[in-house]
Amino acid sequence: MSRTRSRTWGKTTIGVLLTAIMLFPVYWMINVSFTRDQDMRKSPPDLFPTHGTLAGYRTVLDEQLPYLGTSLVIGLGTVVLTVALSAPAGYALAKLRPRGGGILSFVLLAAQMIPGIIMAMGFYAIYLQLGLLQSVPGLIVADSTLAVPFAVLIFTAFMSGIPGELLQAAQVDGAQALRTFWSIVLPISRNAVVTVSLFAFLWSWSDFIFASTLVNGGAHEPITLGIYHYIGNNNQEWNAIMATAVMASLPAAVILVLAQRYVAAGVTAGAVKD
Repeated sequence: MSRTRSRTWGKTTIGVLLTAIMLFPVYWMINVSFTRDQDMRKSPPDLFPTHGTLAGYRTVLDEQLPYLGTSLVIGLGTVVLTVALSAPAGYALAKLRPRGGGILSFVLLAAQMIPGIIMAMGFYAIYLQLGLLQSVPGLIVADSTLAVPFAVLIFTAFMSGIPGELLQAAQVDGAQALRTFWSIVLPISRNAVVTVSLFAFLWSWSDFIFASTLVNGGAHEPITLGIYHYIGNNNQEWNAIMATAVMASLPAAVILVLAQRYVAAGVTAGAVKD
């Protein structure tokens, strides 16, 4: 028993140390966001903001809110478009068994290996012809291309585990494929929907390549470009820069904490068959 307890404490201690090391950059970002300008170059630096200030956060509220609002619109739009496209596709691959389904699954898997900068250049050429450069809908469509292949694979794995008898019972009651999908399959797939929505939102929220290529200089720019412009203006107010980073990280962190149990169930669904 004593050996078992010592091993457990040892593993716990190592885990806590590794977690602290990985989270230290996040802590330092928060620390700097509360640090005064005159204390920024102290040597050694303060591990805690002993003379804290909220000036950086006031700057965020004055200058960065439009960027945050644009990122929120883009993130929600990407979630809606991704779920609308990937959920029916996953249902079809899992239950309807269309011809060429295996090839399509392979193509979706290969699509995730294409570098984002190559896709951004392709979108730039297309949007230049369509007049969609520097537009929020264009960026939503571009961000969705990153999420849809992954989302289809998640929905396919999850929906493959839905009992066929349940769908057959719906067909006996007269439900067509669309009604079965909307009334039975989609409500059962709540964990997969939450998982896909979370990842789609996080990808669009943190996107920089598409944003800098397709909407840079437009009237509506996401928060990633807001931070980029902020640093690029030779700004020495590092507390404001770090406060912006903290505010940009909060929505994603809150959503991840609230949805973590659904994400765990959605990602592992379909991994084990009875």
